[in-house]
Amino acid sequence: MSERFSSFREFYPFYLGEHRNMVCRRLHFVGSCVALGLIAAAIAQRNPWWLLGALVSGYAFAWVGHFFFEKNRPATFKHPFYSFAGDWVMFKDILIGRIPF
Repeated sequence: MSERFSSFREFYPFYLGEHRNMVCRRLHFVGSCVALGLIAAAIAQRNPWWLLGALVSGYAFAWVGHFFFEKNRPATFKHPFYSFAGDWVMFKDILIGRIPF
């Protein structure tokens, strides 16, 4: 993962290659859904502590997918901003059926 990327467009195919395992992708998707729910709770209850839960849950589900199913290191460790964006683009791509769930 020592590669350098000059744009997100260049990074995203690499990101998808790190998510070939369906269980890993599903865990990412579930973690993102939980994170969205916790963000909604933070807004509804006006309690920013829920945002910490959103961050932890999103990464916890994803990292379990990587360490136990994909058997690779999450891209977050080397490319945190592109990886965060990749999570949400992949989430959208799963929702619209571009990537199999």
